[in-house]
Amino acid sequence: MKIAVLGTGGGARAHAAKLVDLGHEVYVGTRDPEATLARTEPDMMGNAPYGQWLAEHPGITLKSFGDAAVAADTLVVNGIDGHNAVAALTTIADRLAGKTLVDYAVPFVYEHETEHPWPTPWGVMPKLEPCDTDSLGGEQIQRALPATRVVKSFVTQEQTTVVDPKAVGGGDHTMFVAGEDADAKRQVTDLLKAYGWTDVLDLGPLVCARGMEMYAHLHSAIGFGLGQQFGGHFGIKVVR
Repeated sequence: MKIAVLGTGGGARAHAAKLVDLGHEVYVGTRDPEATLARTEPDMMGNAPYGQWLAEHPGITLKSFGDAAVAADTLVVNGIDGHNAVAALTTIADRLAGKTLVDYAVPFVYEHETEHPWPTPWGVMPKLEPCDTDSLGGEQIQRALPATRVVKSFVTQEQTTVVDPKAVGGGDHTMFVAGEDADAKRQVTDLLKAYGWTDVLDLGPLVCARGMEMYAHLHSAIGFGLGQQFGGHFGIKVVR
């Protein structure tokens, strides 16, 4: 299958590499492919320059956001940073029409002013905006892309764990999906099963994306409690 991954950060790289390993034809989208390949410094998260990473991962084609979306058969993974996602996706709405878009963005606002900051090993914890009253990577994207089938998933784990669930507890933990279209949720669930997930819980409509996004702070807190300062190498399990 031809699958598009939008974004070039660490999470998007994890998905692109795994999808190639699974035998898919992968198209990665970025705002400006030439500028992306011209960068020679690590990104803000310390990831190697994308051109260097791409050379080490044959089978991945770098295109613009729109061209990558067009190249996909039916499935697009959105790895664009939370508060840039809606604007970037809106500009290619016609190219995403009729396709399934699975989003894992978290609505973090960095370098904000707050009376009671939450100090972390890497600075002040970013705030969630919106929080509770809307979901940035679910409902807002769906409203901006009415012809696209938006599914929220992947967001309750580090993306390296999403693509390799067995790396934690032998894979005995839970992943969630939410969305308005049952067929789109089945498509995302099938992808998760291909990644190795055996416990995928459908939370229901896309409004449940709010709960997934708000979990981000608890995810960080659990990681800190486990002594994991960056990211979080653990899973959560819904015990029935």
